[in-house]
Amino acid sequence: MSVQSFVNKRKKTFIGLPAPLGYVPGLGRGATGFTTRSDIGPARDADDIPEDRHAPPNKKNKQDKEEEEEDLNDANYDEFSGYGGSLCSKDPYDKDDEEADAIYEAVDKRMDEKRKERREEKLKIDIEKFRQERPKIQQQFSDLKRDLASVSVDEWNNLPEVGDARNRKQRVGRAEKFTPVPDSVLARAASQNSLNSSISEQDQKYGGITTPFGAITPLGSATPTAEIDMKKIGQARNTLMDIKLTQVSDSVSGQTVVDPKGYLTDLQSMLPSHGGDINDVKKARLLLKSVRETNPKHPPAWIASARLEEVTGKIQAARNLIMKGCEECPKSEDIWLEAARLMPGDQAKAVVAQAVRQLPQSVRIWSKAADLETELKTKKRVFRKALENIPNSVRLWKQAVELEEEEDARIMLSRAVECCPTSVELWLALARLESYENARKVLNKARESIPTDRQVWITAAKLEEANGNSHMVEKIIERALNSLRANMVEINRDHWIKDAEDCEKSGSIHTCQAIIQAVIGIGIEEEDRKHTWMEDADSCASHQAYECARAIYAHALAEFPSKKSIWLRTAYFEKNHGTRESLEALLQRAVAHCPKAEVLWLMGAKSKWLAGDVPAARSILALAFQANPNSEEIWLAAVKLESENNEFERARRLLQKARASAPTARVFMKSVKLEWCLGEIRNAEILLEEAVKHYPDFAKLWMMKGQIQQEAGKKDAARDAYNQGLKKCPQAVPLWLLLSRLEESGGQLTRARSILEKARLKNPHNDLLWLEAIKVEIRGGLKNIALTLMAKALQECPNSGILWAESIFMEARPQRKTKCVDALKKCEHNSHVLLAASKLFWCERKITKARDWFNRTVKIDPDLGDAWAYFYKFELAHGEEKHQEEVRQRCITAEPHHGESWCRVSKDIKNWRLKTEDLLPLVAKSLPVPV
Repeated sequence: MSVQSFVNKRKKTFIGLPAPLGYVPGLGRGATGFTTRSDIGPARDADDIPEDRHAPPNKKNKQDKEEEEEDLNDANYDEFSGYGGSLCSKDPYDKDDEEADAIYEAVDKRMDEKRKERREEKLKIDIEKFRQERPKIQQQFSDLKRDLASVSVDEWNNLPEVGDARNRKQRVGRAEKFTPVPDSVLARAASQNSLNSSISEQDQKYGGITTPFGAITPLGSATPTAEIDMKKIGQARNTLMDIKLTQVSDSVSGQTVVDPKGYLTDLQSMLPSHGGDINDVKKARLLLKSVRETNPKHPPAWIASARLEEVTGKIQAARNLIMKGCEECPKSEDIWLEAARLMPGDQAKAVVAQAVRQLPQSVRIWSKAADLETELKTKKRVFRKALENIPNSVRLWKQAVELEEEEDARIMLSRAVECCPTSVELWLALARLESYENARKVLNKARESIPTDRQVWITAAKLEEANGNSHMVEKIIERALNSLRANMVEINRDHWIKDAEDCEKSGSIHTCQAIIQAVIGIGIEEEDRKHTWMEDADSCASHQAYECARAIYAHALAEFPSKKSIWLRTAYFEKNHGTRESLEALLQRAVAHCPKAEVLWLMGAKSKWLAGDVPAARSILALAFQANPNSEEIWLAAVKLESENNEFERARRLLQKARASAPTARVFMKSVKLEWCLGEIRNAEILLEEAVKHYPDFAKLWMMKGQIQQEAGKKDAARDAYNQGLKKCPQAVPLWLLLSRLEESGGQLTRARSILEKARLKNPHNDLLWLEAIKVEIRGGLKNIALTLMAKALQECPNSGILWAESIFMEARPQRKTKCVDALKKCEHNSHVLLAASKLFWCERKITKARDWFNRTVKIDPDLGDAWAYFYKFELAHGEEKHQEEVRQRCITAEPHHGESWCRVSKDIKNWRLKTEDLLPLVAKSLPVPV
């Protein structure tokens, strides 16, 4: 045997393995011998665990045997373990090997735990480093995702749809073309399957056997007999269509003739009116059918199904469904009410009759039955039948009583309060129908039956007041509070104040005042009383409950008689909502408690003066002088009173005394103005010289000095006065404007620009200076420079309403609306911007909108005279006389003092005695119509 054959020789699988259990050597070849205990093993029980450590080897297929052949190649040789594979791969795997593997695994696990934390930390650092170098797309957009939380619903809706990026050929695709089949093809196809039933002339001539060409044509060949008449086929098709249309017409509201022109209209009227997709309807119908079949005793499923059919226009299907639902759920009042709603007239009554038999205790079904009746007599009969079944229903009693006359109603209410003794409404209704004595008895019974309700007590107080027993009202309210507290009822002051407002609206003034006096102090901390009471008074006034507000003010004044703020608020309340007599009486009490409050004295004097009682006004001011000697406000009020009544000499003497005893800048200014108005220019100049020496930093004095000189035509003197004033008062913007306009009036446009630029350096972020600079350029015809200045101005003063208003009308007409929207976003509640928007609507002839925006403007800033003047001019052009008078009266009440155009007219020395009603048409006339 060669070495090569020895190497390639396959080893036996049993070599090196232990003998299997029960192996007897030689038994296979017939050898026999004796057997000992060592051969058959020890004796053991049947229940013992078998010794399977030496189980017989598994049979292996040929492929496994080839895989287990040793590879003796040099490349597979290892110095330690020899040739490839495990050293023990051929040895059996017993329990010792398993135990050793477990030990080694435990050792490996223990060794792994020692380095686990360090390894995990290192791995975490490596991962973080990797993520920083190569972040995920999700992490790159995380900040943008967080910003999505602030995106509004409108911004979501305004996002553009994702377009299709494919080109047109890929996107549209190739359209399929369908070509109709020609009639000749149809005729040929039909003739191929038809049989000949006649003999042609050729057949008759040649006998059908031979032809002139000598060919043989067999009989019965497929020769075309005649052409198919396609016209008849079309007529037959039209006939079928007519039959179908006739059938449809017979099922549409009983018609027997179809109107060809109106047929599509009729079909359209039959379509569902809900506007939803037909597929959605089918899905909903299928879903509801599943619900009904799963739980047929569920009323909402039947109701929803019926309403679905009703919405889709199938009213009969809805009725059938709801009636089937009534059979399945006879004890559900909702399904009976839905059935009654869907059924017409008499059928609805029949349905309600069935419902009443099924649910005789249902209030809603009885009410529905009464609603279906048209005659009053039958309605009463239904309600009485209902009350026999449900005598304790307050709702049924109330509905039944409403149908009765007064006498019958009183009888029914007497029975109703016996059946429903806890219903306050029934007791109060009965008390209203009874006489005074009986009403008192009824209310006493009601208090016994319902000791925890306040309405009974309040009604009793109103009853006593209505019958002239006003002295009983306060006692009843006090007893009510004590009784309710005894019955553990919480006294809620807000509810009681609301009841007081209701009492005032019903005419029970004394009752509402008694309620306010009793509950106004309940549940309020000592330090919060004044603040809370003022809020309560404002709330009542806003609800037009003026007597309640008056009672709250009276209580507050009784608690705080020396509080000037409460007296002032009460006085303004009386001025707006009370009478002149009540205001004067209040002010007399006010000055008695607060003699140092100058404004109260002045309000009293003005009230007397407006009423035409000048001596009384003088006497009030004299008393005010005694209480407040050397008060500037009172001095000036006295001067105004005398000058308004043409007592100029008395006004001069008063001003002279004021300059001697209480010299102030305002006193000097009023003195100069009086002399200027009276035409005494020389006296005014003398007073001005003295005034500017004492008060050089009062800008109005320098302004008046310059204006007097400018009026006299002395422009150089006026310029000097303005320049001197600006040295003393560089922050006085009106002085800068006057000086700029003086230079502009002399044609010195460049000097005017430089003055305004210097003013802006001295007073940065001032919108009036920017506006004047823009108007200077506009008046000079340089609109491009004006637009540039406006852009700079809006950058420096982005929230200036007066600049935004001017910028709107500097734009071309198509861009004005966009500019107006931007202005409203920046200055939503600015009166100048609102006025500009109103004028814009006026330009576009949107009269209703313009009127609404004018109203909004004067509500936000009633002191802006320009808004009132434009509003009045608008009504003169487009409004009725009543609207014009309304605007005029509202302006007189507001007494505006500001506005460029308004001040230009009102501060003109020629108009010094004009009042608001005189100034309004003058200013309106001077304003241009917006274009």
